[in-house]
Amino acid sequence: MPYRVHADPGQGAENAVVEGSTRDALGTPSAGRAWARRHGGSGSSDELSCLIAARDALQYVVRGEREPACLGEFLQGVSSIPDVSGGKLEWSLQVPAARRMAAESVLTWAGLQETRPGRLRPCANPQCQRFLLDRSKPNSARWCSMAECGNRMKARRHYQRTKEAQS
Repeated sequence: MPYRVHADPGQGAENAVVEGSTRDALGTPSAGRAWARRHGGSGSSDELSCLIAARDALQYVVRGEREPACLGEFLQGVSSIPDVSGGKLEWSLQVPAARRMAAESVLTWAGLQETRPGRLRPCANPQCQRFLLDRSKPNSARWCSMAECGNRMKARRHYQRTKEAQS
């Protein structure tokens, strides 16, 4: 049952740390509704509940805190229907509307596991809740953003070394 991975799978319903404070795109009902609508959803309370549960489960899986099997609940009753039109094969996802965004999130994760194994991982900054999709050739990226988390971590290490040298 093929599913096309989104063009930029890194742009999801994640929690983010921005300028030192946690920002949750789905943290309040109004913010969640707005986020869902911007990304093709209805913003219904059922949709948000399902999406938040899927997001949380995906975070646990990517961090290695839960097994991928826990994601199965978001795919129950989901099917993909092929359609050939205009000489092109297209797949449409058949899922109840309130569960569509959650199912798409899990399918996008599964697509990344298949097409880019080992490339999706948590940011190495322990204070960050984001993930990175490592596009580097040696698969050695550590931070979600070099400008934010990478710079902060390097500055912390420099501060610690300087402090230890002065002791």
